Amino acid sequence: MMMSIHWLWASLALAALCHFLQDLFLMKKRRGLPPGPKGLPVIGSLHLLGKNPHQDLAKLAKKHGPIMYMRFGYVPTIIVSSPEAAEKFLKTYDQVFAGRPYHEASWYIAYEQRNLTFGQYGPYWQNMCKLCILQLLSSHKINSFRPMRRQEVGTLVKSLKQAASDGAAVDLSALISSLGTNMSCLMIFGQKYMDKDFDDRERVPSLQDRQKRRGLCTLHVGSMPNIGDYFPLLGVLDLQGLTCQFKVLAKVFHDFFDKIIDEHLECKEQKQTKDFVDIMMEIIQSGTSEFEFDRRHVKAVLFNSSVGLTFMGADHFFVAAILELLRHPAAMRKLQKELEEKVGLERIVEESDLEGLEYLDMLVKESMRLHPVGPLMLPHEFKDSDIDLRGQDFRLTPFGSGRRICPGL
Repeated sequence: MMMSIHWLWASLALAALCHFLQDLFLMKKRRGLPPGPKGLPVIGSLHLLGKNPHQDLAKLAKKHGPIMYMRFGYVPTIIVSSPEAAEKFLKTYDQVFAGRPYHEASWYIAYEQRNLTFGQYGPYWQNMCKLCILQLLSSHKINSFRPMRRQEVGTLVKSLKQAASDGAAVDLSALISSLGTNMSCLMIFGQKYMDKDFDDRERVPSLQDRQKRRGLCTLHVGSMPNIGDYFPLLGVLDLQGLTCQFKVLAKVFHDFFDKIIDEHLECKEQKQTKDFVDIMMEIIQSGTSEFEFDRRHVKAVLFNSSVGLTFMGADHFFVAAILELLRHPAAMRKLQKELEEKVGLERIVEESDLEGLEYLDMLVKESMRLHPVGPLMLPHEFKDSDIDLRGQDFRLTPFGSGRRICPGL
């Protein structure tokens, strides 16, 4: 009995000592760091974040400033929340903060962080980015898919007209999501993959029926708070079962992309417009790549492209923009007048018309500000209507900025 009491007191003393040393260590490390809320032992500031972390962080920034220090578990984090501060981090000192921290979901699903989104900044990432921009996302390549985009949009408009004449209800979110999925698949894989194609051929879970398959939805699983990311020592225990789900999801995508690549290698017909897979397989077969580029890297790019383009939130943004126009009839009438004057009523809007539609441009920017698809940018790591959406104006950066900006821009 006495021995048990001694062990109990010894354990408590050891815990108290560890807590004291941790506080002392963190106090020394915090010297010179920005101000921020005082965290709790072990968990740091995790308790300050709720269901809407971007709103919680905005409230804290009002109290502690635009550059704020917080600790999430054992991960020290700097929160930047003003255009002026963002410019310093993403432009002036861009190279210093261009890295990416380890993220378990991306390690398993994104081929050990080999893709552009989560890849570590360095020679490999720079070469991969250069390849994607020059070979896959150049203006010439994107313009080559313009007839396809026109056809898909035309099909959507016809279906809306038919529904209107029939007096039928329309789910705009589902239609826009389907449009984005179809165009992405045609650009990346060269053909559409409908729900039945994925199910019957045992491919990746349905891209359009995301809610029914949330357990294996990449964005749902990958964005869930993972204890292992904040407490590395607990990661091996997989207390939430997320690691197991990451591995299952990684295998599903791995098998899916392997079948896609094999189909392209077996296909001998000449295509008028080459898709992303065709271009990357030609690079491998020609041996012209300036860096190591094999099947693994092709699949990493395919994952980046398919998930990024398919789930970029076009349906969310489009519906939000329509709702804002319905709430503001005057803005709706002004937009309709601009379209009538600059495009007319006899044809649909072409991509070449967009530069001249100034009011539409302003509405898009305001909708992105009010309803951002991703209010928080991915974490970086370091050892008037003049707003530009392409990362040059730090008042609105929906696609990121600096070296880690979306390569599609």
